Amino acid sequence: MASPPDTSKTIKLERYNSYLRRVNSTKLLNASSKLLFRATLLVALVLIFFFTINYPPLSDHMGGGAHHVHTTHNFLSSAFYGGGVGGTAWEKQVRHSSTPKRPNGMSVLVTGAAGFVGTHCSLALKKRGDGVLGLDNFNSYYDPSLKRARQALLKRHEVFVVEGDLNDEPLLTKLFDVVPFTHILHLAAQAGVRYAMQNPQSYVSSNIAGFVNLLEVAKRANPQPSIVWASSSSVYGLNTENPFSELHRTDQPASLYAATKKAGEEIAHTYNHIYGLALTGLRFFTVYGPWGRPDMAYFFFTKDILQGKPIDVYKTVDDKEVARDFTYIDDVVKGCLGALDTAEKSTGSGGKKKGPAQLRIYNLGNTSPVPVGKLVSILEGLLGTKAKKHVIKMPRNGDVPYTHANVSLAYKDFGYKPTTDLASGLRKFVKWYVSYYGIETRVKREMDINKKISHQTEESG
Repeated sequence: MASPPDTSKTIKLERYNSYLRRVNSTKLLNASSKLLFRATLLVALVLIFFFTINYPPLSDHMGGGAHHVHTTHNFLSSAFYGGGVGGTAWEKQVRHSSTPKRPNGMSVLVTGAAGFVGTHCSLALKKRGDGVLGLDNFNSYYDPSLKRARQALLKRHEVFVVEGDLNDEPLLTKLFDVVPFTHILHLAAQAGVRYAMQNPQSYVSSNIAGFVNLLEVAKRANPQPSIVWASSSSVYGLNTENPFSELHRTDQPASLYAATKKAGEEIAHTYNHIYGLALTGLRFFTVYGPWGRPDMAYFFFTKDILQGKPIDVYKTVDDKEVARDFTYIDDVVKGCLGALDTAEKSTGSGGKKKGPAQLRIYNLGNTSPVPVGKLVSILEGLLGTKAKKHVIKMPRNGDVPYTHANVSLAYKDFGYKPTTDLASGLRKFVKWYVSYYGIETRVKREMDINKKISHQTEESG
């Protein structure tokens, strides 16, 4: 009987060939994955290059400081929001935030919403039931983390802040397509008198070009929104009449910042005259309070006094004290809301004027100028620390030595009446400052460490 054929070699050969096929398949899969990854990376780099070229950074924000401004422009936001594909989730957030909760409530676009005044106004509007949508570009003119903290505060109160720039027209157009805003509270700006000597272009980009871009989008809206915007007491410039009245001359600006704010008032007049936009300008006088701007004297005085650093206290060339009409944030907020509440409807439609429209300018100040030396004394008492004062002559940097607001017109038209004196306002600011920066906690920790070291020293002795 013949023995069966030996198939063991054939089976082994088939197993080996199967193994080779699996190895080659794995290698091919790995090579394909690497090729796909590299292709995806290349496409991403091309997209980044494309958007960087087509959406260059622009500076626009309200804030202040004496260091370099670097605006981080989110180039993808323009493509995503401005291209008509904002996304369902994004549009839902925008609509939810801007929908009023009270009957006949406003739907307000607040520019510079993560700024000092913008945050407080947004909270006040939301609290009374108005719809509020914020817009801010979160530039680094001063510490962006403070702006992000304000954004988080707004988020807790259901105010959504869109990250974007005033000069991004597609984004603004998209916002107006999604929401029929009844009002705009325009607070975004490049602030700070002295910084204009270092970076003048940022003021032109934000305070003039950004404002024009916003007005261009607003004029095309149907219906057109009513607009309240922040001018500045700086427009009074070299005017020597006191207290400053809206009727006084404002054609002698002492700084580029003041000049751009004055230009804003003239631009507002033009858009009111040609397109029927209802516009109200508010000239703020040295606003201070919790969540304030780090570039303001009261803020950095507090920081330097606590750190034991010397502070510069200016005097005029004829040895007089510099005085400011310090205005507490709550009083300014009441003025902003009063201006919004009394703003008439714009009369244009689709970019065409149908009739005369409201145009107003108001001072929002405290009506009680206080010498800067008095400000320092109040801070010394609240902080329990003596300041190391360095008294120097005021340099020619655009600052003016004295501001004093006449607010009778604002009182007459919408009941504006400041009620907070400097001592009370600074007390509230210092309470916020030590809490926000953890000063009390840090001091207590240092005291506990010192006690522990002292105790250990006594035991070793």
